[in-house]
Amino acid sequence: MTSETPIIVLVRPQLGENIGKCARAMLNFGLTELRMVAPRDGWPNPSAGPAAAGADSVLDQAKIYDTTAEAVADCSHVYATTVRLREDTKRVVTPEEAATEVFNQAGRSAFLFGREASGLDVQDVAMANAILTVPINPEFGSLNLAQAVILCAYEWSKTQSLSQPTLTEQLPPAPQQDLDGLIGHLEAMLEPKGYFLPDSRADATRRTLRNVLTKPGWNHLEVRTLRGVLSTLAKRDRK
Repeated sequence: MTSETPIIVLVRPQLGENIGKCARAMLNFGLTELRMVAPRDGWPNPSAGPAAAGADSVLDQAKIYDTTAEAVADCSHVYATTVRLREDTKRVVTPEEAATEVFNQAGRSAFLFGREASGLDVQDVAMANAILTVPINPEFGSLNLAQAVILCAYEWSKTQSLSQPTLTEQLPPAPQQDLDGLIGHLEAMLEPKGYFLPDSRADATRRTLRNVLTKPGWNHLEVRTLRGVLSTLAKRDRK
């Protein structure tokens, strides 16, 4: 069974900027199908594009519906997002639980998000199979629309094989000879200043200094930068 990417449904969204920010959050985490129910200011909305910050493909492909029922008519699994307690018997799941379910179940799935001012109406929630909510500060339970979308999109992304740029761009640790050069450079500057006195503590002080400089796992660019700092400090002050 191949899981299908969930659909984001914005029910009666109010501001174009918020729609754009939702599109940006979606594309960040691999979601591309956006549906909207009766956006207040119509569609397309000129304020959405700039706020999407490059996620124009999501906006260009967005579909507009008159009712929530029409927007989720082809979906087998509908999750209504809300932080409010409701008097019904629907089961409650977290974004992580919902993402896992979507990944493992057949059929199309949709996450419903209500308008910025008041969230989903009771009638909208009634169409859902489950309520999706997050643990939140009871004294301040207000999430903006894009924040709510990004919580669900991020949890979905964890079921996928998205790249992690911060890891792929990270340089490897510098070789030992580079670290030895840095340590030797620093020791040579500290020696005439009396840093390693008294002699009885010199070896212990050198070991501590080495431990401090080798612990961070510097890469070769960082080592080169530090060597440049030391060389600059060794120069005479400019007049």
